[in-house]
Amino acid sequence: MQQPQLVARDLSQSFKMGPRRIEVLRGISIDVAHGEIIFICGASGAGKTTLLYTLAGLERPESGTVEFEGHNLYNGSSSSQARFRNKKMGFVFQGYFLLPELTALENVSLPGMIGGNARKKAAEESLAAVGLADRMQHLPAELSGGEQQRVAIARALVNDPEIIFADEPTGNLDSETGTAIVDLLLKLARERQKSLLIVTHDTSLATCGDRELHIKDGRLE
Repeated sequence: MQQPQLVARDLSQSFKMGPRRIEVLRGISIDVAHGEIIFICGASGAGKTTLLYTLAGLERPESGTVEFEGHNLYNGSSSSQARFRNKKMGFVFQGYFLLPELTALENVSLPGMIGGNARKKAAEESLAAVGLADRMQHLPAELSGGEQQRVAIARALVNDPEIIFADEPTGNLDSETGTAIVDLLLKLARERQKSLLIVTHDTSLATCGDRELHIKDGRLE
């Protein structure tokens, strides 16, 4: 039996708000199988994004462990952790995070440049895969919100990661465009046999994955 790709155990996280301490994650454990598509749902402020960032190696938990393919995400130097994420993981955020002065092609090329493996052909192929072969030389301001999110997906895929983390990828889009973006993410993940974790507040979208998890009061239901 194949080992889980991602294993998280007893994750706890809290934040101080004035005199109070808010517990966001309360001992969460989760296994993610290779190629599994999981939607993480919950009310605003329930801890969805905190959980996603913790699973992705972006936000160190107060206690607990996260291992990806046997590699402890919070061991080693911050630079070695960043190199590992750059090679193994792709990220899609609600706010796109495209550099406004760079073209779509240049934005998608960035993860390869950071990893010392910049390949224009890979960036072109990634943009073509999300339906933007004719928009490669456009700046973000010249693209619609849906097109900008497609550029962000192309950027997440350009290094051929093993897993994609998507934080509210439809949050800035109308419902029709948002559905198209999720459909695209699902299609690409399944075609390429990538694991995909998506945070969403839209429970109607969440039925499209292999598993649907709900976070409430810092615990998974």
